[in-house]
Amino acid sequence: MSDTGAITRRSFLAVSLAGGTVLTFKADLVLAQTGAGAAAPVMLNAFIRIGADNQVTIGAKNPEIGQGVKVMLPMLIAEELDVAWSQVQIQQTDANDKLYGVQVAGGSTATPTNWLPMRQAGAAARQMLLTAAARLWGVDVATLTTAAGTVFHKASGRSLPYAALAKEAATVPAPDLAKVPLKSPDAFTIIGKSVRGVDTPRIVKGEPLYGIDTRLPGMLHAALLKCPIAGGALASFDDTAARKTPGVIAVVPVNSGLVPQGRNDALAIVATSWWTAQKARETLVAKWDAITQAGFSTEGYAKQAAALLGGVPQADLHKEGDVDKALAGAAKTVTADYSYPFLAHATLEPQNCTALWTADGKLEIWAPTQNPGSGRKEVAAMLGIAPDAMTIHLTRIGGGFGRRLMNDYMVLAAQVAKGVPGRPVKLLFDRTDDLRNDYYRPAGWHRFTAGLDASGAIVAFKDHFVTFGADGKPIRAAEMSAYEFPGPVVPDMQYGMSFLATNLATGWLRAPTSNAMAFVFQGFLDEVAEAAGLDLPELMRRTLGAPRELPAEKGRPAFHTGRARGVIDAVCKVAGWTGKPSTTPGKGRGFGFYFSHRGYFAEVVDITIRDGATVIVDKIWVAGDIGSQVINPINAEHQVQGAAIDGIAQALVWQPIVQEGGAVTQENFHDFPLLRIDAVPRDVAITWVKTDYPPTGLGEPALPPVIPAIGNAVRAVTGKRLRSLPFQLG
Repeated sequence: MSDTGAITRRSFLAVSLAGGTVLTFKADLVLAQTGAGAAAPVMLNAFIRIGADNQVTIGAKNPEIGQGVKVMLPMLIAEELDVAWSQVQIQQTDANDKLYGVQVAGGSTATPTNWLPMRQAGAAARQMLLTAAARLWGVDVATLTTAAGTVFHKASGRSLPYAALAKEAATVPAPDLAKVPLKSPDAFTIIGKSVRGVDTPRIVKGEPLYGIDTRLPGMLHAALLKCPIAGGALASFDDTAARKTPGVIAVVPVNSGLVPQGRNDALAIVATSWWTAQKARETLVAKWDAITQAGFSTEGYAKQAAALLGGVPQADLHKEGDVDKALAGAAKTVTADYSYPFLAHATLEPQNCTALWTADGKLEIWAPTQNPGSGRKEVAAMLGIAPDAMTIHLTRIGGGFGRRLMNDYMVLAAQVAKGVPGRPVKLLFDRTDDLRNDYYRPAGWHRFTAGLDASGAIVAFKDHFVTFGADGKPIRAAEMSAYEFPGPVVPDMQYGMSFLATNLATGWLRAPTSNAMAFVFQGFLDEVAEAAGLDLPELMRRTLGAPRELPAEKGRPAFHTGRARGVIDAVCKVAGWTGKPSTTPGKGRGFGFYFSHRGYFAEVVDITIRDGATVIVDKIWVAGDIGSQVINPINAEHQVQGAAIDGIAQALVWQPIVQEGGAVTQENFHDFPLLRIDAVPRDVAITWVKTDYPPTGLGEPALPPVIPAIGNAVRAVTGKRLRSLPFQLG
């Protein structure tokens, strides 16, 4: 994602002059700060308000999904504003990309996108306060300093808190954001220090915080009956019995966005309670038009993929040299097939959204969305209203992992609200709705062939990737990089693709693309290393070669071989990696590396095989390079730990989404189980490899290497090579 989230000087200035009316901070916080008769907080820009008590309210603009961004972004502002963290209060903003820039939780983009803009916002406000003090005292701005929310004039011994200068500062023209001076890292007092999550006390107490907790006066509730076959549409329905149910207000046909406008693929039952709506749903009689989608199945995909793998790729993703000639002349070749299934996101908080359609044709939404800007556009298009006719309140998200980048629940709730104008209505999926109406991580199949020369170096590399697509292009989240390592460093290579059709909606799952590609590429490279008489870290070192940046696709960050080598060496050192098998029966270790979302991560996993069939992850060592600065160390550790645990779940626990007759069969956590706490390793030991590059995000890049590391460890213990997910020994 590009840095389109940067605030501009024009928007900064506009907000600075507009007063408190443009900010969407909650009124209860303003009242708590000011008290009866007290002066209102002064707004310096879109993100900063200074109270009469010198407390500073900082707006957190991005959706909070557990990645810690609600604290991290204000930390950047507070650092450059030069206030003490104890002075800071944080408030979630509403969705308003015109005011705040891009607001999205996805792709581990919050840090790289906002590292400079948020610091500049804080530094600009500080500069305005300094200018205000210089005016008041009639001195040169250069003679003033700041610390802990106070301006000092050393020569005269004078000082004033920001609160005393804020009103005057608000009249100062906003400085050029590109030219405001920023602190050097050695002067940081907040960045680099561990700060706990602002919502943690409320979460521990179980206080209402998430979208599902939304409560509004007069609120109605809606349950959903959706076509069981993705892509199918409503042909007819009989809601007579449902409407006779006490408490039922309406039955509203709605469109999830997966069928053309003018058609519907679901019915929403609106009632005075969700339980009433849920029970009334059982009385609905609906007929669906889904004949053309009924032929898709898990079994059918596997058969088609096997046939395609045996043929020539339908399209070349990338090709260099003459790979077939190089393979024919290789001293040794290695060939293997790898695959991975469709997966659901299975968020603990089911999809939900609360919406209110008002008499003047405007819409107010409360949504746990990762991508409110996209949701605004989709809702506006579905309802035929202007995007600005919508107010979107961002609630905390109870699990997203990419699922809430898709906004079908917003689109549905908006239509329901329009059907019952004047009263807020909360639409809530049940667990089965959620599992059967996901935007799934797509399945994929790979046939690899590598050629080695007499010294064990890779001289040819080939991958035929079978995935889902249309018109010769992969569908959403089924992509593969044309520069997937080791392709760019092999003289003769070919990445080819072939495509299957599906009716399932697909989407991004945490560490999208990477969670699959790390498994298949690092798993296969472990086989290649074995054939070369090496361990995988050594094969990687030799193949990476000299430190340099490799070619990259447009819009993607370049891959640096030196940074990759740095984390590989670091994790091998801290884990005591020898490349030799364990002498303890049933125990072993595996290695995995991957570069994703601008982060370089290498990981070593220790496992125990219990009863010859159960894989227990004992410990994980992680070495990560996310640039020059770890902004919030405690949250960074949590992100890496959580990502590693998610990787274990994908490798060992999550079951393939099964499709029969076009429909998904899973119902609940009994047939799509989640990882239990007893399967979590006793330790995830983290080492940071700091390099002279801008800091990057952490929500995703630590996940991918865990999966191949577990598979490679199983090989080390049992001699079995597991080439499909989830790993099964029995």
